[in-house]
Amino acid sequence: KQWYQRRVRGTRYGQGAVRNPIMQADLMNQEPLTPQVLNAARPEEQKQMLGEKLYPIIQSMQPELAGKITGMLLEMENSEILHMLEDSASLTSKVNEAVAVLQAHQQKLADQQKIAK
Repeated sequence: KQWYQRRVRGTRYGQGAVRNPIMQADLMNQEPLTPQVLNAARPEEQKQMLGEKLYPIIQSMQPELAGKITGMLLEMENSEILHMLEDSASLTSKVNEAVAVLQAHQQKLADQQKIAK
């Protein structure tokens, strides 16, 4: 859960980023990402490629939190993310875990606001 904790206050995935619609369309139409394809890309492109695959899946599960959850999951090792893209049960479990962390964080903020009043 540590990697989730770091992302709770961070920006949402893709927020403020300039996206290339052609590149985005190309990524969506590609074959599933493999370690070989990922390793051929520059390190900064690897997370982008993984995020472009993760986001639509997460958006279908948690539309309101998709950006935040995608950003949280991108903190993981690339090999773990690839595994989640291949194993929907693993991805669902991580998404549920991320939602629980975000809800706990929201509750903590709400409790702090009550105390401050």
